[in-house]
Amino acid sequence: MLQHFCAIGFLALLGASIPALAHPLRLSLCEIEYESASRTVTVSLRLFLMDINEALLFDPNNNELAFGQVDEAPEAEKLLLDYLNDFFYLKADGQRLELTVKSKRLSGEGDNVALGLLFEFPELASLSSLEIKNAVFTDLFYDQNNIVYVHIDNESKSLMLNKKTPIHTLNF
Repeated sequence: MLQHFCAIGFLALLGASIPALAHPLRLSLCEIEYESASRTVTVSLRLFLMDINEALLFDPNNNELAFGQVDEAPEAEKLLLDYLNDFFYLKADGQRLELTVKSKRLSGEGDNVALGLLFEFPELASLSSLEIKNAVFTDLFYDQNNIVYVHIDNESKSLMLNKKTPIHTLNF
């Protein structure tokens, strides 16, 4: 009986400590903007730094790549782009756009530090369809959701992409 009570107490203690170790939110935020006057697509992608470190280094608290910091590791951006190319893309009128980081910056504090990435695709032909794949971190977290806001001139649409629905196509 005492062993049973101790086992239940241990499981309760373990269950209470797991949320304290886990990252509180499983999401990313992406904003895609297309201006027909300039024929430019701009993409802003915000990812929790802990999740990036988990995906690339298998340790959410490892800061050896030092994303967005003055001592960022030389291979950091390439590793991140390799990961993103597997789980994130845009296809404009069926043609995949090559990801090249225009800028990046850190914001937030503690477990809520996020890396903001900016991508720009200038001088595209007129846009009649946009296919979006955003499955970042769905390989790691079953409950990962990726919010995508798409702004085409004066019209906006919001999407929620995840493991079950990683791709969505918009036609204009």
